Amino acid sequence: MAFQHVSESLVHEGHVWKVVVGTFESPTGELFERDIVRSPGAVGVVPLVDRDGVPTVVFVRQYRPPLDRVVLEIPAGIRDVPNELTEVTAARELAEEVGLAAGRLEYLTNYYTNAGMTDSILHLYLATELTAVTATAHGPEEEHMEVVELPLAEAVDMVARGEIHDAKTVIGLLLVDRRLHI
Repeated sequence: MAFQHVSESLVHEGHVWKVVVGTFESPTGELFERDIVRSPGAVGVVPLVDRDGVPTVVFVRQYRPPLDRVVLEIPAGIRDVPNELTEVTAARELAEEVGLAAGRLEYLTNYYTNAGMTDSILHLYLATELTAVTATAHGPEEEHMEVVELPLAEAVDMVARGEIHDAKTVIGLLLVDRRLHI
């Protein structure tokens, strides 16, 4: 016998996420409950530009209310448009947040953001052949965020020194760095 998802009850439904209490049965028949955040998932984009032969990443530095701090991260967003393909969400978020359109958008990977509490899956892309478009900030965090460019090598060093903490950014930077050095 395997684990069985028996039922779940809605605790809270917000604009994007739902919080539920799920009831499960273990292989030995024991019933147990877990709090779960149901999420449509998200995308992250590593925008890579060439600055005089130096691979450079375009970041955003923005306030994140759950952490009550400003975070350096790659452009990203929730998959809040029903049935939108992940690459369309990635292109939209790239344009909205940093005012760039990708001539080339390559899928890197996807990963579980926190398998112990949510069903959210984040899809990562590499954006190259970038051109400027009009950015359209949504909400106070984006209206006050800063666009920052750093050489990829410097950003990877920041990851190694523990100066970049955002998971999608760490994963995206390391995958792009590896791709460029294989």
